[in-house]
Amino acid sequence: MENSVSHHDAVEPGVSPSRRRFGYLVPAVLFVALLILLGVGLTRDPRLVPSPLVGKSIPEFDLPPLPKRNDGLSNADLANKVSLVNVFASWCTACRDEHPLFMEMQAKGILPIHGINYKDRPEDAERWLAQLGDPYDRIGADRDGRVSIEWGVYGVPETFLIDPNGKILYKHIGAVTPKALEEKILPLAKEFQ
Repeated sequence: MENSVSHHDAVEPGVSPSRRRFGYLVPAVLFVALLILLGVGLTRDPRLVPSPLVGKSIPEFDLPPLPKRNDGLSNADLANKVSLVNVFASWCTACRDEHPLFMEMQAKGILPIHGINYKDRPEDAERWLAQLGDPYDRIGADRDGRVSIEWGVYGVPETFLIDPNGKILYKHIGAVTPKALEEKILPLAKEFQ
């Protein structure tokens, strides 16, 4: 009769049972810790993520225009006046939600609004603007998203308030709401106009 010991039943010489249990416990504890961190991260409001660029100069950039427009957007276009820069895309649902507010601001001449069209097909952006209206003084086409990354954009929409010296005064993540406009953006803009 053969004396067979399965691999599972084999005992490593010199390894105590408590040490073997510890070897199983470490991955389990790490997994639970990872789940807790993930859970905490999911409960945080992404609009409260601080931007390291607030208070700093905007990055150097020069974006081409959309095909049916004459003017692109560069950092030189944002000099000498307080303005908003809105990063948007035709495929962005939240961009559609905030768009009427920008149309209203543009009609009232409240602030110059410039757009960075993020990772969008030019014909889709043009169709979107033709359908919903065009509140932007200038739009730069950021086809590959590199300029938006330099601005610290996490996703669209994001809106930046820029001072006359080209510094970022405020960053709003997500769709701009009337409350955010009235309580944060416009009061800050008036301070620097």
